Amino acid sequence: MPRLRLLAIATSIALAACSQAPNNTGSATPSSSSSAPAKAATTAAAEATASNPFFAASTLPYQAPPFDKIKDSDYQPAIEEGMKQQLAEVETIANNPDAPTFENTYVALEKTGVLLNRVMMVFNGVTAANTDDALQKVQEDEAPRLAAHADAIHLNDKLFQRIQTVYDQRDSLKLDPESQRLIEVVYRQFVMAGAKLSDADKTKLKDFNKEEASLEAQFNNKLLAAAKNGAVVVDDKSKLAGLSDEDIAAAAQAAKDRHLDGKWVLTLQNTTQQPLLQDLTDRGTRQALFEASWNRAEKSDANDTRDTIERIAQLRTQEAKLLGFPNYASWTLEDQMAKTPETVMSFMGKLAPAAVARAKVEAADIQKQIDKDQAALKQPTFKLEPWDWEHYAEEVRKAKYDLDDSQIKPYFELDNVLQNGVFYAANQLYGLTFKERKDIPVYNPDVRVFEVFDKDGKSLALFYFDYFKRDNKNGGAWMDNFVGQSKLIGTKPVIYNVANFTKPAAGQPALLSMDDVVTMFHEFGHGLHGLFADAQYPTLSGTQTARDFVEFPSQFNEHWATDPKVFANYAKNYKDGTPMPQPLVDKIKKAGLFNKGYDMTELVAAAMLDMNWHMLGADAPKQDVDAFEIASLKKDGVDLSYVPPRYRSSYFLHIWSNGYSAGYYAYLWTQMLADDAFEGFKEHGGLTRDNGDRFRAMILSRGNTVELAKLYKDWRGKDPVIEPMLIDRGLKQEPAK
Repeated sequence: MPRLRLLAIATSIALAACSQAPNNTGSATPSSSSSAPAKAATTAAAEATASNPFFAASTLPYQAPPFDKIKDSDYQPAIEEGMKQQLAEVETIANNPDAPTFENTYVALEKTGVLLNRVMMVFNGVTAANTDDALQKVQEDEAPRLAAHADAIHLNDKLFQRIQTVYDQRDSLKLDPESQRLIEVVYRQFVMAGAKLSDADKTKLKDFNKEEASLEAQFNNKLLAAAKNGAVVVDDKSKLAGLSDEDIAAAAQAAKDRHLDGKWVLTLQNTTQQPLLQDLTDRGTRQALFEASWNRAEKSDANDTRDTIERIAQLRTQEAKLLGFPNYASWTLEDQMAKTPETVMSFMGKLAPAAVARAKVEAADIQKQIDKDQAALKQPTFKLEPWDWEHYAEEVRKAKYDLDDSQIKPYFELDNVLQNGVFYAANQLYGLTFKERKDIPVYNPDVRVFEVFDKDGKSLALFYFDYFKRDNKNGGAWMDNFVGQSKLIGTKPVIYNVANFTKPAAGQPALLSMDDVVTMFHEFGHGLHGLFADAQYPTLSGTQTARDFVEFPSQFNEHWATDPKVFANYAKNYKDGTPMPQPLVDKIKKAGLFNKGYDMTELVAAAMLDMNWHMLGADAPKQDVDAFEIASLKKDGVDLSYVPPRYRSSYFLHIWSNGYSAGYYAYLWTQMLADDAFEGFKEHGGLTRDNGDRFRAMILSRGNTVELAKLYKDWRGKDPVIEPMLIDRGLKQEPAK
């Protein structure tokens, strides 16, 4: 997913990057009569400005961040000065004596915030992927100030009156379609942010927003610490039976990194289920790992998130009421494709029964496998529990399809998948080529940088890849920009993908699961959406779209991971380069729908949980997190004991800190778009340059420059339908041909 910034993209104006030096408003040159202390202070400030790498545009290619020069101490001064400069720029626009026009109001706003945008894009990237105590302190300090800063812009009455005036005149201005779209999008952002509220209500909203921003930053930092502290320490190597040599070596290295020599550490992934549960044969270790994941943020200590999210949920109900909405979901969905909570719940209601029914069938097969195994061991059987599912599901897969994950991984070496899979598909579809740049500084030695060249050989973007998990990195996988694209500003994209794959021990290959491979294609799909951006205005560029559209290009790109031509190009043994044997390829294909009931149920359960939190009304009391979660899952019929939601409330980063509140359904909604879109590709020949070029021109390059439902329909020729999704996810039989 694309990371959403502290200044929430969905509810704020874009803070435009710029190639020119910032206007250092407020730093007047002292007169000759200034006192010595004043001169000294001014000199010190000037020296600090000169030494801070954010105070001028980077001289690196594409204005890439100069990580070799950036220090932790540089961020906060740049953020503070950036807010100061932008507010001065906004005041100039708001107090312009000339009549409001599109150029002196909307375009002028697009050009504000040069310094703030420059530092925040880097700060957000580093605090998510390579944080430390100092940066976390800055994050918590600045979160409420950034919220107040956004409010100072959105709730500036003089500014909004100018925005309103131009908005009212929009149909008579004879603007190009993208400029017309900018007016509509920015006006709606201001209204949704409270621009039409009374002064008294604006004050209330500002207080709510500041408190919520502080709590979100606290949640993020508590969760990072909870995941780190929740890792399972193993003293006896025999308890790791079933793990590969590479996984055991990685666990030993993780222990050494924590100064726990002679032990093994099983670190936690963001999701409820943990990848190592599949291979661990010791049931006690499996249970310990699952429970460490499930309870990571519920230990009644400094990292317990429950009080924090109870208050966030309550604040959001009050914000929604103030803005005139029955609940927070109604407010946040107004500018999404789905539009209303009722539409979202109806959509998921079509998925949940079929997903649960299939999961129950899968559970019955797994229970039979458990009974069979225990009988062979002459041991009493046991009831299927969440920590058993992945392990015995793998046994069922082996039995049904004669397919073992250990057979697959040697054919999925990370660099080979990247270069001969991800990059290859992009070349076949769009003509892109990639060249590694080792001269570009990075924020961590694990990070690699590639320059991207267009089909005509012209430079297009820089792309950073940060794939291995670290204790100081958030869980999950995401994409974002260090520099955004804008023809108005004259900048090209600088993009990054981040994941949390297990880092191999020194000298060992990084071997991936099929899920890891799909994750690489997914996040690169977001990257394509960003690097093909071709918008005039920063606010409308690249991934600056509704949440229930932004996941469409990424989920669509997943399909190329299993395209026969692409798969054959990268699925090669890391030892000798031999291609994956056709019988093994056939087994993977036959097993493609395996476990889909589980996969869909855990996703639907999490999405419905999110919606229920954000459909609470303002009169609802403060909720008990665990009781609310249990009641929510039961109400929606997704409370299977052996299929926990993909994220529990207490570690649901997407909805409490990453801008996906009342928006996690977007992953399901965009699966519908992606699967329907892939049907469109298949109807016209699949993996071809013509298909790719058309998709790039009509979807990937357009950002939010066109109303999104229209954008899709113009490309596809019709509205999306749910049937391809149901078939692709194994919830409906494909019609006989």
